[in-house]
Amino acid sequence: MSAPASLTTVTTWYLEQTSAADLLPAREPESASGIRVVPAEVPSPEFSRFLYAAVGSDVSWYDRLVWDREKWRAFLDRPGAETWVAYERGTPAGFLELVAQDGGVVEISSFGLLPAFRGRRIGGHLLSLGTARAWDLAERTPDREPTRRVWLHTCSRDSPHALDNYRRRGFRVFDRRVTQEPEAPAAEAWPATTGTAAARPEA
Repeated sequence: MSAPASLTTVTTWYLEQTSAADLLPAREPESASGIRVVPAEVPSPEFSRFLYAAVGSDVSWYDRLVWDREKWRAFLDRPGAETWVAYERGTPAGFLELVAQDGGVVEISSFGLLPAFRGRRIGGHLLSLGTARAWDLAERTPDREPTRRVWLHTCSRDSPHALDNYRRRGFRVFDRRVTQEPEAPAAEAWPATTGTAAARPEA
């Protein structure tokens, strides 16, 4: 008989903006920094899974790691779904996902930076630009009513700076829940290696 899974206390905060005027943009990076944020205009399950796994490897993002390619494709192909990617001199640094919902609501479903790019003010800029794109999402989505509300959630398993970052950009907490959940499995940005790989000739 297997031992019962150990539980941990998880606090989840739900935050929102109800007007585009709520957004408090961060200072934009200097042009010499090489930071730019662009939409991923061609939906790619492989690229989105890479971003999700790389950003979430040390903050307990694991829910989507079991998705197959078709589930990723269905998620990305929905009307009003957008992925905005931050790059530093051509290297992906982080991403933000928008998901349109009924009633003029837009969810920021994922947001984060790869570990090597944190603590350098890239996140504030990415969140500012991504939130602005949530507010004007209707301009890019046929038959979409204007955005009335933008919301997201974060939890105590996420980065310890996440909640403050959202608040600095003008998001307000509208709900808070405390639950007991199983310990999160360790996500792997790098596959584990076991044994000795057979040598391969150079291509």
